[in-house]
Amino acid sequence: MIRHATPLDAAAIAAIYNAAVRETTAIWNEVEVDAENRVAWMNARAAEGFPVLVVEEEGSICGYASYGPFRAFDGYRATVEHSVYVRADKRGGGRGRALLTAVIDHARTAGRHVMVAAIEAGNAPSIALHEKLGFARVGVMAQVGQKFGRWLDLALLQLVLDDRPQP
Repeated sequence: MIRHATPLDAAAIAAIYNAAVRETTAIWNEVEVDAENRVAWMNARAAEGFPVLVVEEEGSICGYASYGPFRAFDGYRATVEHSVYVRADKRGGGRGRALLTAVIDHARTAGRHVMVAAIEAGNAPSIALHEKLGFARVGVMAQVGQKFGRWLDLALLQLVLDDRPQP
């Protein structure tokens, strides 16, 4: 079941986030967060009209997704960047696809025009999932990040959400 997150989900969201910080190159951050931090993050998202969605199975949060501003300048207001994270033991079962589809649908309903995906270039499963859902590769930025003592490349993909000829 996919639903909007509540503060009661914050500890589970923090645990998924922190595992990605410690174990993957999906998040280019080295600082872990706590439930209070995630509640503040969810409140900030909600204040701007952005969702935080969770996938719940048998009372357990298996993953979460959100989107927010792509860049802070007015000219980018119709463009958003998303994040999707699934607990390691629940990957590969369609949960990431379901969450990504849900945030795409939310962004379309909210009148957004483009959704950007910024993915560590070596994350072939994530890139493949995005392409299956219609995202197009638009570039790779070489060595723009670092983690675990190595440089990371950033693959950029985008999905045009509507066919408006003008904003």
